[in-house]
Amino acid sequence: MDMKQPATRPANPRFSSGPCTKPPTYKLKALSGAALGRSHRAPMGKAKLKKVIDETREILGIPDDYRIGIVPASDTGAFEMAIWSLLGERHVEMVAWESFGAGWITDVAQQLKIEHSVHTAQYGEIVDMAELNYDNDVCFTWNGTTSGVRLPDGNMIPANRGGLTLCDATSAAFAMELPWNKLDVVTFSWQKVLGGEAAHGMLILSPNAVKRLEQYTPAWPLPKIFRLTKGGKLIESIFCGETINTPSMLAVEDYLFTLDWARSVGGLKGLINRSEANAKLIARFVDKHEWIDHLAINPAIRSTTSVCLKFTDDRITDGASFAKAIAKRLEEENIALDIGSYRDAPPGLRIWCGGTVETSDIAAMLPWLSWAFETEINT
Repeated sequence: MDMKQPATRPANPRFSSGPCTKPPTYKLKALSGAALGRSHRAPMGKAKLKKVIDETREILGIPDDYRIGIVPASDTGAFEMAIWSLLGERHVEMVAWESFGAGWITDVAQQLKIEHSVHTAQYGEIVDMAELNYDNDVCFTWNGTTSGVRLPDGNMIPANRGGLTLCDATSAAFAMELPWNKLDVVTFSWQKVLGGEAAHGMLILSPNAVKRLEQYTPAWPLPKIFRLTKGGKLIESIFCGETINTPSMLAVEDYLFTLDWARSVGGLKGLINRSEANAKLIARFVDKHEWIDHLAINPAIRSTTSVCLKFTDDRITDGASFAKAIAKRLEEENIALDIGSYRDAPPGLRIWCGGTVETSDIAAMLPWLSWAFETEINT
C-alpha cells in the first residue's frame, strides 16, 4: 500500500553536516564587494582579512590576549598545524570519540611518534574527561560531528593545568559555549556552523600556547605552511590578517556575510538558540516514535548540531541498506539532502541542526521521515 505523502515540504532541503547550508538570507549578489583580482596584501585585502579576525573575536567572545589566525586547509589544516608545531614537549593524552579524533591519534602515534596515551569511546559515547592528566597536553574534539555527541561543558578541565588543551571545535564554534580559559588551542572551519565556503581554517591560540611556540622547537622539520614562528618569536602578522598562503577573497567575503548574518540573529546567543530549537524538535520526534533513536543515548552529551540517529525496529535485517534507502527516498523527493551517516559511523542518519537551518524546515522534514520509514519497512 502506498503511504500518503505529507502536504508540506521544507523550503530548504539542505541538512548536510558539511559543507552546511547557507544562512537563510544568502544570495550571491551579497558578495559583490569582494576584493577579486586584488592582492590579499593590498590595503583592501588586508582590511577584509583583519575584519574576519576582529568580527570572529567579537561574536565568539574570544579574549583579547588570544591570537586568531586564518590558515589553509580548513579545520584539518588548522589542527594539523597545531599538532605539528606544539606537541612533543611532553606526554600527550589523545582523546577520540569519533572518526576525526581518531585521525589525530594517527598523526601523533604514527607520523610524529610522540609519547602518548589513547582514550577512546564508542560512537554515541564520550570519554570521562575528569580522568585525564592535564599536566600533559590533551587533544580532543568538542563536538563529535560523526557520532552526535559533545562535551556538555569544560568544568573537568582545571584552570591551573600544566599542559596545553588542543580542541577541534569545528562543529561547535558558533553553536555552543566554549570556555576559553580552559582551551589553549581552538580550531574550526568556515563551512560548518555558519555555512561559509570551504578551504579555510581558523587557528586560535592562548597566551600559554604562544609561549610554548616561542620556547619549544619540535624535533621534526616543519613545512612552510605550518611555520608559526621565526627566530624563536611568533609571526604576529599571521594573526593580523597576513595569511601564510593566498586566501580566496571570494570565500573571505562569503564568511564576512555569514558573520553579519550571525549578528543579525542575536550573535552567539541567537545562534545557540536556533541550533538548540532544531535539535529539540528532533528529540521530541524521536520520543514519539519507537522505531528511531539517538545514537547518543545520554541526553547530556547529545550534539545540538550534528544530530545522529539510528533505526531500532526489529523488522530491519540490514541496518546499513535500510538507512541508505531512507536517505535515498528523501533525497529523491528533494526533502532532505546528504543525511546519511558518516561512512565510518554506525548506519543511520545524520541531520545538521546548526543555526543556519530554519526550525520550520526541520518541522516540515520530520513527517517525511515517517513517510520514508513506513514506505520502506512495508516494501
